[in-house]
Amino acid sequence: MPGGLLVLAAGLLLHGRFLNIPTSVITFYYYAVFSLGLLLAWRFHSSRVLFALLVLLLAEKALEFFAGGKLPQAGPGMVAFDWIALLLPLNFLLLAFLQERGLTLPQVASRLLLIFFQSVLVAVLCRPARAGVPDLLSHPLLSRHLFSWTKIPLLALLAFLGACTALLIRSLRLHKPVESGFLWALIAAFLAFQFGGTGRTPSAYMATAGLALVAAVIETTYFMAYHDELTGLPARRAFNEAVLALKEQYAIAIVDIDHFKQFNDTYGHETGDQVLRLVAARLARVTGGGKAFRCGGEEFAILFPEKSAKDVVGHLELLRRIIEISTFRLRGQDRRNQVRRTEEPGSDRRKPAGDRRRGSRAHQVAARSRNRELSVTVSIGVAEAGARNREVDQVIAAADKALYRAKAAGRNRVEMASGSRARDSRAAKEDMARS
Repeated sequence: MPGGLLVLAAGLLLHGRFLNIPTSVITFYYYAVFSLGLLLAWRFHSSRVLFALLVLLLAEKALEFFAGGKLPQAGPGMVAFDWIALLLPLNFLLLAFLQERGLTLPQVASRLLLIFFQSVLVAVLCRPARAGVPDLLSHPLLSRHLFSWTKIPLLALLAFLGACTALLIRSLRLHKPVESGFLWALIAAFLAFQFGGTGRTPSAYMATAGLALVAAVIETTYFMAYHDELTGLPARRAFNEAVLALKEQYAIAIVDIDHFKQFNDTYGHETGDQVLRLVAARLARVTGGGKAFRCGGEEFAILFPEKSAKDVVGHLELLRRIIEISTFRLRGQDRRNQVRRTEEPGSDRRKPAGDRRRGSRAHQVAARSRNRELSVTVSIGVAEAGARNREVDQVIAAADKALYRAKAAGRNRVEMASGSRARDSRAAKEDMARS
């Protein structure tokens, strides 16, 4: 959790006695973070982060303006403090739960309008003639002694608490960097209000809140570049970099889902995605020290550093069997799509006789599967580095050839490349049966 580490580091640096940070450094830190953050959020079309940064920036600048650059004690400065402390967590909560749709004109206009309306509201409430209005927030609903440790009004405290709780639940459920970034940014913003809302220390905490969001954008970009969004497995770029770190002894397995195209055509792409996620979840738990990658389509790769084909074939056979017995149910929409495709009027007349027979069988399977679970199988080819395959490309090519042999032999099996110092998967099965 980079955001948590950033908030902790800010607290240690600001309140520790071992380092006195000059105000000029904090000022540079503040403007550098928000400039970089707004640029990155715009460049990567992260509208939620962009407007969260804008909310933080406007909140701190509004407090500085109405308080005259001093800690708010009374008058317009205290009014602005109370209302901004209430509105900021509500804005964060709204932005966190909005669906990311990029920087389209309607999205940008609507959110700018909302921020403008809130800015006008705070400006109106801070007029001297409206001095009595903020009593709605500063009125002690409970004993003031319970909250003597803070100047934040009770409603704003409840807003911070509720927003942090909701963001924590969302972060734990989704496990995404941006969701975690929103949580830690809001915690840092709370600390900024706790220490007065404006001035040296609050500005540093506001900048740290922005930095937590910037770190979330960078982490998300890295994850998107190196991980497959559908399955969550490391993607081809991660695979290409991982093979560069391999030593002399290693094995590579290529895994392909059997009849995946036919499965997609019969049940639809949504069900195909479901199959990919199912297989990926099993591959991610492969034993023997392997690491799985999605290389594209229905093809996956597993790297086994410092292992031979003989070392890993038993683990691959176990993996194949686990996938074979894994099942899943068709979702309602997938079932409707499946029936609509297989019952399309006149479709048989446009197909050759062989395709009509296959379509008829697919229709029968589809009809039977509506009330039962489905399963898939995989074919696996494995090769190792050695005298015949010294380069990574040669090992991958050998594993591909072994995969083709597995498919030609009937699929749902493990085959090793010729020349590997191991027996075939049939011998591995016999060993597993004896054990």
